[in-house]
Parts: sequence; structure tokens; C-alpha cells
Amino acid sequence: MRKRKLGQSGLEVSALGLGCMGMSYGYGPAGDKQEMIALIRKAVERGVTFFDTAEVYGPFTNEELVGEAVAPFRGQVVIATKFGIKHDAGGQQVQDSRPEQIRQSIEGSLKRLRVDAIDLYYQHRVDPDVPIEDVAGAVKDLIREGKVKHFGLSEPGVKTIRRAHAVQPVTAIQSEYSLWWRRPEEELLPTLEELGIGLVPFSPLGKGFLTGKIDEKTTFDESDFRNIVPRFTPEARKANQALVDLLRAIAERKKATPAQIALVWLLAQKPWIVPIPGTKRPERLEENIGAVNVELTPDDLREIDSTALKITIQGARYPEALEKRTGL
Repeated sequence: MRKRKLGQSGLEVSALGLGCMGMSYGYGPAGDKQEMIALIRKAVERGVTFFDTAEVYGPFTNEELVGEAVAPFRGQVVIATKFGIKHDAGGQQVQDSRPEQIRQSIEGSLKRLRVDAIDLYYQHRVDPDVPIEDVAGAVKDLIREGKVKHFGLSEPGVKTIRRAHAVQPVTAIQSEYSLWWRRPEEELLPTLEELGIGLVPFSPLGKGFLTGKIDEKTTFDESDFRNIVPRFTPEARKANQALVDLLRAIAERKKATPAQIALVWLLAQKPWIVPIPGTKRPERLEENIGAVNVELTPDDLREIDSTALKITIQGARYPEALEKRTGL
């Protein structure tokens, strides 16, 4: 597995990471714990060194899973986790990035992940009630104390990035980015290039849609959050198949899969981009890792771009209430 550096921070990770959320939360029932541990360890054996989790996934169980799975590889892997979202007494997710809450969160994450320091610590979503300078200052203190190595933000707007970066240099931004969500190209990518910050795209396969394994007839488990995503209504899925058809046509020429083309397209955008596709299945892990060996020529990339730009993607990527938590 080739390595990449996240911006100018010097943090080196595998060109593809592994998003671990879906193993415990969000995409239907949690996977069998021992099978998920085996999957994470298989990823390490195949050269993956970058693993993404968060305290709210589960909640807490995903960090515990990742901590147990990578314990034999301490010092060989980079773990990213997140603070700033918790569950209230009614089980609803609420944002809380007060410095005292960050201190409480870090202690729990360190214990669950079985580490002395968090490699990359993201604010999960921008908290409108806490100035980003206070958040960055709290993480700066944790870095000074040796409990955190690198600071990150998930789904912030560019003004927030600049304000945070002025207090504590930001190593990486996590944001959705894929062939069916290209808004980061407008402001985010130029800002990150200017500031020397890496980008970690989550949902690089469009929450599974870009694999070509989902169509308008696909049904999801009742606990799968895609049931409430406007982009996953049957009508939207039918309309959006045009993008999968494009990926499939390129994949056939390259003796690859639509998922691999979607991932290698992302890798080709900038050398400091590290996607984190997630899966519960060993065969999908192998497929995703295989993307790093697929080559897209400049002509291939131009063809993908010119055709994709003619396709209007149907449906919002989040329900309205969740979309309001992003890009502040």
C-alpha cells in the first residue's frame, strides 16, 4: 500500500484508510465483534495504517472495537477519533464542544482505544454555541500535554477552518467528497491547498451507492440511516443510476469495479487526499484496497469529469435537520 501525507503536517498514512463506523452503527445491525476485529486486522496485514472511529459511534462500542483490534499493532497504525457529539437523556444526538466536555471525552477515548495519545482528534461537527477558538485552544492544550498528536475538523466551513488554524494548526479536514458530492471543490479544496491541510473524504463510495450494488429496488434494514436520506429514495436512486453507469463503463475498460474507479478518481484529485471507505465484508475490503493499483490516465479523468458534470444528482445528502450541522 502506498503512503500519503496529510497536508504539510508530516502525518503519513496509507493512501486508503478504513472507516469503521458501519461495523457498529448506522448501516444496519452491528457486525459480529470477532469478525470485525478480524477484518480490521486483515486491513493492517494488507497495508492499511489509518483507522477512523468516534466516541458517538455505538456510542462508545466502535472505539472499543478499534482499540481491541489494533492493540497488537500499536505504533504501526494511526487512529483518528472524534469529540463534540453526545447522546442526551432521551438518546438524541446533541453537539457539545465545551472545553470541559472535550477533556471528559479525551479520557474516555484514550481508555477505549487503549492508547496514551490520540493520533488525530477531530471536532465531529462545528458547535454553534462554542467559539471555534475555544475548541482549538482546548485541543492545543491536549497536544501540549501529550494526549493528542494532531488536530482535525469534520465538515466545517472555510471560515471556521481559518479561525481554528490560527490558534492550533489543523492537520486534516474530514468531509464528504465523492463523484456524487463535489461541493468541496468550490471552496474547501483551494483553502486546504493554501493552508497545507489534508483532506479525508468520508462516504467516498456515496454511502455504498457508487459500488453499483444498490438500485431502486434495494431495501435496507430498519436501523440503516439511509432510510431517511433523501438521496436514497427509490426515485432518487433510479435517477442517479446514470452516475453508476458511467463508473461501470470505465471499470469494464480497466478490468476494475465501479467502486475502484470511484476511489481512484478521488485519489487522483490531490496527493493529500486519503479516502476512508468502510465495510463489514472481507471481499469489499479487498476490492477497495485493489483500487490503489488501478491507473486512470488524464484522458480517463477528463472523460469522467465531462460526463459526470452532465448528470444532475437527485436528492439531498442529509435530512434537513442534519444538513444544518455542517459547514458553519
